Amino acid sequence: MELRSVLEALLFVSQKPLSPREIREVLVRAAEAEDASEEARAWRKIREADVEAELTALAAGIEGAGRSYRLVCVAGAWQFVSRPEFAPWIRVLVGAKPRPPRLSQAALETLAIVAYRQPVTRAEIEEIRGVNVDGVMQTLLQRGLIQEGGRAETIGRPVTYGTTDQFLEYFGMRSLEDLPAADELRRWQPSVPAAPPQTAPEAPSADSAVSSADSQETAPAEGSPPGVDSPVAGAPAPGSAEGGAGATSRAPDPAGSPEEPARQGLEPSGGRR
Repeated sequence: MELRSVLEALLFVSQKPLSPREIREVLVRAAEAEDASEEARAWRKIREADVEAELTALAAGIEGAGRSYRLVCVAGAWQFVSRPEFAPWIRVLVGAKPRPPRLSQAALETLAIVAYRQPVTRAEIEEIRGVNVDGVMQTLLQRGLIQEGGRAETIGRPVTYGTTDQFLEYFGMRSLEDLPAADELRRWQPSVPAAPPQTAPEAPSADSAVSSADSQETAPAEGSPPGVDSPVAGAPAPGSAEGGAGATSRAPDPAGSPEEPARQGLEPSGGRR
């Protein structure tokens, strides 16, 4: 008896998909039974890789024979499935199976990030998408498409997430290796905020210092009457402590020259005549 025929019989009567490891365990237990036949004992030391190779060959043979069913591997487990073109008659026989509601665009985007970046934290997902993902993550957890996988080795040790076998079944994939290529998403690294550079203030140059001093000496004093020169730096200001508080205007000196009009409020008391 060929091993391929035994595998086909096991998959035919099984109520759930079988992985190569589960099939190997069945073959080993059958070989160790007391009433085991010589044919059954022949597969006592069979390896899991041999079972995988026979399943692949069996699937290729069924596909080449043009049967109404196929042998497929979904989420690492093998099962028989009918071809889509026979759906109208099968639906009438067994009825339509209720399907869960379709995933929204936001849920698909979040699920893709988890699939390609797992294990990934919630903060990293939000950094990639740029929006809050609390509601979407809760939906994916309730649907059984993602699960908690542990904690990241970062500050706060946040929870990490990954996909489940139900995720592979939902999309009909054998493993995560069947995901389409997305090198850009795989290479993405979370950004780390950099501290602003510390730059020392520039010292003023000699030319700028001289220009500033010249502008201060030549600029007219604010509030000076037109045509009157600004007081020289260091000279006492009108009404200052040197001239006495409340200095008033002085009358013209009768003995003085008539060509010198009095300058009210501009000449400090005690100044040179």
